[in-house]
Order: sequence, then structure tokens, then C-alpha cells
Amino acid sequence: MATELDAFDLKILSILQQDNTTPQREIGAAVNLSAPAVQRRIKRMEEVGAIAANVAVVDPDKAGRPITIIVEIAVESERVDLLDAVKASFAAAPEVQQCYYVTGEADFVLVVTVTSMAEYEALTRRLFFANPNIRRFRTLVAMDRVKVGLSVPLG
Repeated sequence: MATELDAFDLKILSILQQDNTTPQREIGAAVNLSAPAVQRRIKRMEEVGAIAANVAVVDPDKAGRPITIIVEIAVESERVDLLDAVKASFAAAPEVQQCYYVTGEADFVLVVTVTSMAEYEALTRRLFFANPNIRRFRTLVAMDRVKVGLSVPLG
């Protein structure tokens, strides 16, 4: 069952997506609610999963991981147990920032950050070549990060 978010919730989420350290009294003033009302709404949205996480967004370049790679992966079999195993291996790899199970020619698309191409090659051996259910993969190396974010358009 989807949780209903009202106009106040959406306004609060818009502010939090920009800066989740914004004081609740400032959010309240911006959305015309008291700070305790904002706090209750944020807590409820966390409990129902509308707010998935409160994290710091780290610049990979400054963290020593300057190479971003997009990988398209095709699997041999889409048997549920084999797909679940592939998903688990991708989810467990710290180099994989994002993983999507997709339609089309590829079965998965990964966004990966690495320190070097040697690290990426080791990752390919571990995640792709060592897995008999990976039929093929295609590597796209990002030349420039034009837009990066996880903000959801609200409104």
C-alpha cells in the first residue's frame, strides 16, 4: 500500500532533498507548520520509507575514486534464483553505486566508481568473469559527470 503524501509532506521533502540538515524550525517557517509538526511528519516519512536514508553525498573525485563507469550486463538465464544471486553480488560490491534491473538488450545497468582501470579490471574478474550466469558486459567510461543526483521531482 502506497503512503499518501500531502502538500506539506512534499514541501518538506523538497527542502530536505536540497539540504537535510535544514533546522526543523526553518522548514516549519517555509511550509507554515510548527517545528514539532515538521518533526512528526519527518519521523512518519522515515518510518514508511518515503525518506529512504539520511546520507552525505560524497564527491568521488575528492574521495580518490575519480573514474565513473556505467556497465551494461546481459545474463545467460533469468531464472529467479540465478537473478537473485547476481543481484546480491552486485549489491554487495562497494564499488557499485547503483544497480538497475532493466528491460531491453541489457539485463542490468550498473554505475561504478573506481580508483583506477586496474581496480575496474579486478572488479570485472570478480563480478563478471567469475560468474557463469554473466553472458556479456559492456563498459562505458564517463568522461564528465554532467549531472549527478538522486533528487525526485516533487510537485
